[in-house]
Amino acid sequence: MNEQQFIEALKDKGIELSDKQVAQFKKYFELLVEWNEKMNLTAITDLEGVYLKHFYDSISASFYFDFTQVTTVCDVGAGAGFPSIPIKICFPHLQVTIVDSLNKRITFLNHLSETLQLDGMHFVHARAEEFGQNVSYREQFDVVTARAVARLSVLSELCVPLAKQGGYFVALKAAAGPEELKDAKKALNTLGVTLKEEYSFSLPVEESERTLYVFDKIKGTPKKYPRKPGVPNKTPIQ
Repeated sequence: MNEQQFIEALKDKGIELSDKQVAQFKKYFELLVEWNEKMNLTAITDLEGVYLKHFYDSISASFYFDFTQVTTVCDVGAGAGFPSIPIKICFPHLQVTIVDSLNKRITFLNHLSETLQLDGMHFVHARAEEFGQNVSYREQFDVVTARAVARLSVLSELCVPLAKQGGYFVALKAAAGPEELKDAKKALNTLGVTLKEEYSFSLPVEESERTLYVFDKIKGTPKKYPRKPGVPNKTPIQ
């Protein structure tokens, strides 16, 4: 997917990019490739791959979830900024907090956000488990999202405690989504969310399968979650 195809594909979905936004994506790509030579941000560095598998794939969440109706977004383990920064470029009103356990990535994200002149960005170097127990962030966000961080039974424990009651947990998953959802039923229920909507679709060009889950936060998360760093991964809630 080249730049023009990316612009057209978004237009077909009702997102018309301004010249400024087109330039922001272009610069994002350049910085990603440049910094990737110094640190491991992504295995995908060709222009067509980045525009499709990172930019378009991240924004695809907004085809099914209306980001115009929310303000605060937390992205857990965003790595090189996916999915929240492409979403932020398309919806500039969003206040985005990114938490990542690797300080080098936070350095990249800070530089990226300054260069792209994105305001309302907040970057935190922390383990997601500790971040979720921090009263400054716990149950503070309209939307909590993540892409390719962990299987859903683990991911939900890292994300759901951050969503405010009445807020949402939006999980971007690949083909294994339905299987992960089955395994995560107990965790999701324990943590206080219920499945609102699920969508299955294919990425254009390569036709790889994607699943998007939107969960409603219907009650407060019990204080013991998230548990200590590493525990959710070793022993998911069953």
